[in-house]
Amino acid sequence: MRDRLAEVKAQVQAALDEVMAGLPEGELTDAMRYACTGGKRIRAFLVMESARLFGLPDAASLPVAAAVEALHAYSLVHDDLPSMDDDDLRRGLPTVHVQWSEATAILAGDALQSLAFGLLTEPLVGPPEARLALVCGLSDAAGGRGMVWGQALDIAAETAAEPLDLAAITRLQQAKTGALIQFAATAGAVMAGEDPGPLAEYARNLGLAFQIQDDILDVTGTEAETGKRTGKDGAANKATFVSLLGLEGARDKARALVRDAEAALDAYGEGAGNLRQLARFVIERDA
Repeated sequence: MRDRLAEVKAQVQAALDEVMAGLPEGELTDAMRYACTGGKRIRAFLVMESARLFGLPDAASLPVAAAVEALHAYSLVHDDLPSMDDDDLRRGLPTVHVQWSEATAILAGDALQSLAFGLLTEPLVGPPEARLALVCGLSDAAGGRGMVWGQALDIAAETAAEPLDLAAITRLQQAKTGALIQFAATAGAVMAGEDPGPLAEYARNLGLAFQIQDDILDVTGTEAETGKRTGKDGAANKATFVSLLGLEGARDKARALVRDAEAALDAYGEGAGNLRQLARFVIERDA
């Protein structure tokens, strides 16, 4: 799995570099490239491995994988802004608004979001109906029913009279983190015109496990390991899976979610081996 993840990372970086080489040179494009540097590329891996389940070649899924990573990069750039999460470190580097300015960060994020939807229209991806389904799916995952809605819930929680309970935290994270993961994991089925149900169930469990591990790392990790500031949730007295379940309770919950994620892949047999290993990796990572 790790070899395949490294392969996907290299392919996606090359694809993003190629498409941005066609943009006008200047601060905006520099900031876009910078925002797309590094990262685990788990969402891209989900796209390309889900496509493999249905016999689709990497050449078809690569534009979709690059699109997901461009959109994810946009979300990080905007989340890091002073008016949002106010972070100054991402992937071990100064955040985009620190490296340049808030205005450049906002524009770079806007451009990356537009770039993502453009990548989904590549003819290599498949027939027009598949490309249209992907555009509609990414719109839902990224917008007012998905990631952006989750961020809005997260911001509102900071000033709420009562801290969020477990059900509310789960709903928030299924939108903020989980929606894009679900889009990525089901992309292959959508491209192939197959039932995305089992992969959607896998992704729902994987997305929550991923977020729980993030909450755990905010407590147990270091900035050198994670590449971002740690301890922020506790300092802000923010409700998280760790604050609600305790550290060991959160770990137990993440392990149970991974078991459910793996079970959802039973229909795909040995072909889903890399996706099963990814689920375990998600809760074993230290960054």
